Amino acid sequence: MLVGQATRRVAIVGGARIPFARSMGAYAESSNQDMLTAALQALVDKYALGGARIGDVGAGAVLKHPRDFNLTREAVLGTSLDPHTPAFDLQRACGTSLETAIGLGLKIASGQIDSAIAAGVDTASDAPIGINENLRRILLRSARGRSLGQRFAPWKALRPGHWKPDFPAVVEPRTGLTMGQSCELMAKRWGISRQAQDELALASHRRAAAAYESGFFDDLVFPYRGLRQDNNLRRDTTLEKLAQLKPAFPMEGSATLTAGNSTPMTDGAAAVLLASEDWARSRGLPVLAYLAYGKVAAVDFVRGEGLLMAPAYAVARMLEDARLTLQDFDLYEIHEAFAAQVLCTLAAWESADYCRDRLGLERPLGAIDRERLNVVGSSLAVGHPFAATGARILATLAKLLAQRGAARGLISICTAGGMGVTAIVERA
Repeated sequence: MLVGQATRRVAIVGGARIPFARSMGAYAESSNQDMLTAALQALVDKYALGGARIGDVGAGAVLKHPRDFNLTREAVLGTSLDPHTPAFDLQRACGTSLETAIGLGLKIASGQIDSAIAAGVDTASDAPIGINENLRRILLRSARGRSLGQRFAPWKALRPGHWKPDFPAVVEPRTGLTMGQSCELMAKRWGISRQAQDELALASHRRAAAAYESGFFDDLVFPYRGLRQDNNLRRDTTLEKLAQLKPAFPMEGSATLTAGNSTPMTDGAAAVLLASEDWARSRGLPVLAYLAYGKVAAVDFVRGEGLLMAPAYAVARMLEDARLTLQDFDLYEIHEAFAAQVLCTLAAWESADYCRDRLGLERPLGAIDRERLNVVGSSLAVGHPFAATGARILATLAKLLAQRGAARGLISICTAGGMGVTAIVERA
């Protein structure tokens, strides 16, 4: 049977990650497999799982070499977990590890497995660089040749320009725009000011710095390759310093996004341990919170909607599933791909017209208490290794809920391709 006799709650035991690093820096010589293995081993050590056979491990990466076709399984084999632990790869852009957690959570809830690890990793320092498409076609035509002449003939078309490598780019194939350019258009549409973006970025850095100083990250972030903390964090930044930065993605008369209010290219990995209550109890492990709801959505960004607006839709539908309002949360974790994207989402939820015309609601979802938003900082401060962000946020929120005795938290993550992944985490 795919589903057991009764649905079980999905316990979040906790998480572990390596410090996130700005690309082309501290982890320049580390591969996805290296970093994912390190994050998984940190989780294994934290919860004394050496030799344990976990029900399933799911992870993924956005920037991925062909050699990494079985990335997660290879990483698992590099840890002290029982080698009989199965693993699989999954990818939903920036929502990868949250999507993996939701999928593994469903397996736990249905009784298929008792334990799971959801993880993610990405590196822009060791990005896959492909050969030129023209050269690739020549190689394939040559390989198909049966005679020496047939194999040699395609090479007559070779030109110097065919040796130019194919570098990966964060560009939407359907629009030809980078994510930053797409977000700049969103900021223009919603009237999001440069100052508002810089203020959000400043708050993220200050809150992350305070969380490090208080020791909040001591059992979440583990040393790797000489780093003990995320090296994108700027403790000394100010509004004045942020205001001096030049626009990074000017579009159609709008130039509000900068390197200071946008996430940098980042390397890193994160993992989170999920389980049934009985499995956690049998091993003497804590239950910080429960993964209660998950929802994905997509928007038609090619024909008018903002590329990063899908979470606005996903959250609305998830709230309907849970019979909750947007105000029924103690904490909100909204991934900060760009400060503007966060502010656009908040504005959309407050807009009666948008909620009626786009989300199909009778009334707006309303405003949230900004003091409950990203209370220990988020991606603008700590960085954003694409596939790792969901696991980072899930582990962070679970610990916050347990630490504060709070009841409920909301997660919202935008992704490339006009998609969004969201979740509700509950304490009781």
